[in-house]
Amino acid sequence: MPETTRDSSRLTEPARRVVVAEVTDAVVDVAALAGAVDAPAAGAVVTFAGVVRDHDHGRAVTSIEYVAHPDAGAVLAQVVADVAARLPVDAVACVHRVGPLGVGACALGVAVSAAHRQEAFEAAALLVDEVKARLPVWKRQVFADGTHEWVNCA
Repeated sequence: MPETTRDSSRLTEPARRVVVAEVTDAVVDVAALAGAVDAPAAGAVVTFAGVVRDHDHGRAVTSIEYVAHPDAGAVLAQVVADVAARLPVDAVACVHRVGPLGVGACALGVAVSAAHRQEAFEAAALLVDEVKARLPVWKRQVFADGTHEWVNCA
């Protein structure tokens, strides 16, 4: 949804900065992402942590593994830039983890700053949805019974 009217409460236009867009095998630190999007004009910082849960479709999950296409980093950068351009945000950060992850580990971290909470919430939700729809990442779920399955998702 493009911005159609200027927010008269702001002194400046939204910066729409992309501060982080990364696919990594390192631990995702959502608090660090929140700090990275800090901006003087931001009245709201919204974060999202997509964590590994212990179940899927009624089955116990013990771990997962994410495998990324070689272009995943470039795709993620484009997705984040698209969301930042579409909405009146000050800064956006997004990191997707790959490799083996245990239950409770953060697989997807997002932080968005904006002048108002509604803008920040809307941008964070859109970013998560766009990452899930567009990022070429595959997930292998390992179940408690020793079986596993591959799922095309982010």
